[in-house]
Parts: sequence; structure tokens; C-alpha cells
Amino acid sequence: MSPAQPPDAAAPVAGPATGCILAFIAGYVDVVGFISLFGLFTAHVTGNFIMIGVDVAGNAPGLLAKLLALPAFVLAVAATRLAEVRIARTRRSPVAPLLLVEAVLLALFMAASLHAAPVTDPSAPAAIVAGMLAVMAMGMQNALSRTSLLDLGPTTIMTGNTTQIVVDLVDLPGTSGPQRDAIRRRLHKMGPALAAFALGAILGALGYARFSVWCMLLPTVLLAAVCVPAWRRGQVSAAG
Repeated sequence: MSPAQPPDAAAPVAGPATGCILAFIAGYVDVVGFISLFGLFTAHVTGNFIMIGVDVAGNAPGLLAKLLALPAFVLAVAATRLAEVRIARTRRSPVAPLLLVEAVLLALFMAASLHAAPVTDPSAPAAIVAGMLAVMAMGMQNALSRTSLLDLGPTTIMTGNTTQIVVDLVDLPGTSGPQRDAIRRRLHKMGPALAAFALGAILGALGYARFSVWCMLLPTVLLAAVCVPAWRRGQVSAAG
């Protein structure tokens, strides 16, 4: 058994609907973090390198949080991978419990943001804690998209998906047979995920404008809704 793909890891939750929900959550959380925490990217964490340059050049606020985002992200990815392998050794799917931890982190992000509100200084300890909780939640989702949820494709960063969609659309008219079928499968997987991410970003911005950080209830509940049936199916799979 290869540790990169735990047994039956993707079986309990894998599917187009799950990929769309996770992409929606990532777009939603990313935009809420960006607006509420002075330009901090939580899902597209490498975007913080650009914002660091902007902050340094313009003496803008929030530099410390952006510097801490990468180590927080790395820590979350490493911890997720270690937990994933450990859970897989018990012959249970690691997906549902790890997504549940992600949901808890999103809830803690909301609670920490409410505690820090109004955030006027992005370098304040409470604001930094809130930001790192969101970064770690998205780090977990990023890690799972490379391992147990590999079949869903990336759900947190859409640059690669967008590039692949364009390449496939260009290639599709000139292909046939198995290659054409493969392109159609990729488009069927990546196209809805890209649209869901964009919708999440739009609704995240509107939700924050209307409800402030309370808007984070939506992605937290959505993630929990994915976890509950997945957990039940995972237990049945392990018992079998």
C-alpha cells in the first residue's frame, strides 16, 4: 500500500458535488480573509508574497501576518499528512475527520475574528491568531487535494485549473477517442469547481459586507454537512 493514497481514502466523499462545495468554501474563505485582515490570502497563500512586496514598498499594514502565513500553512500541511497516514493505518478513511478539523478551524477563525473586532491593527495578536487559523484550515484542504482527494483536483487554487481548462478547450476539437474522453472528464471536473470558487468569492464578499465575520457560518456549516455523511460511510467501509 502506498502512503500517498490511503485505502479507500477518497471513496466516502469523492465526487463532483464535493469538489464544488470545497472550491466554494475556499473562494469564500479567501475573500473574507482578504477583506477582513488587510489583504491576507488564506487559500491562495503564495499570493501573500506579492502582498508582502506591496506592504514593504508602501508601508502598508499587515506585514507580520503575511510573513507568518507561509510557516502556518506549511505546519498545517505537514500535520494533515501525518494525521492522514496515521488514520489510514487503522483502515478508516481520513477524509471525514480531517475535514471536520478544518470546519472547527473555520469556526475558531470566526470566533477569533469576533473577539478581535473591530480589527484596526492587523498586527494585533488577536487578528494574527484569527488569520493563522484560516490559513491552517485552507492548508489542510490544500493537502487533502494532493492526497486523499486527489481525484477531485485542486479546490483551493484555481490558476492551474483555469490553465488546464483553456488548454483542453483548445485541444478538444482536434482530438478523438480516449484522449477526447479524458479531456471531457477533466472539463467536467474542473469547470464546475472553477465556477464554484468564483461564486464563493462573490458571495463571501457580499456576505462579509452584510453580516461581517458572522458570514463564516455558511462555509463552516457546509463543511460540516460534507463531513457527517462521509463519516458514516467511512465507518461502514472500515467495518466491511
